[in-house]
Amino acid sequence: MQAGWNRAVPREVPRPGASRRRPEHAQPARPESGPGAGAGAPRPAPPRADHFAEQGGEVFAGTHVLLDLWGARHLDDAAWIERAMRRAVDVAGATLLHIHLHRFGDGGGVTGVAVLAESHITVHTWPERGFAAFDVFMCGGCRPDLAAEALRSALEPERSEMTVERRGVVG
Repeated sequence: MQAGWNRAVPREVPRPGASRRRPEHAQPARPESGPGAGAGAPRPAPPRADHFAEQGGEVFAGTHVLLDLWGARHLDDAAWIERAMRRAVDVAGATLLHIHLHRFGDGGGVTGVAVLAESHITVHTWPERGFAAFDVFMCGGCRPDLAAEALRSALEPERSEMTVERRGVVG
């Protein structure tokens, strides 16, 4: 390991829906109703400069989605993947700042990043294995779950796995 790099430390990740104790300075939970409320929809906390979100009584920096696609299509097509990523940004309600993709030779995979005002979407594909790995992190009221669904729809996998983690939970 190179000096100065932190090594990931395994930790227990609460299952979705598990509650954590909310610190006294956090705002009380609001009812889950109204436009945009519902399954997986973080609602923005009252307008603040930090763009934290609130859902289920938790205040947090953002939602991080890891999306694994197996038996996917178009994995060596950088233009297809760029269109899919742009669509994912749009449906999530995010703001695209820059997108950069690189294709690795004839029949090789694609790697890249969409830099967002709200964070990022990254991709790396292995066409020879029919596998794509996406990393979607968004803060505020953006919907990375909708971005993941757009990516899944565009690449038509036989199987997919999605892991969701709240980042920067207050308390």
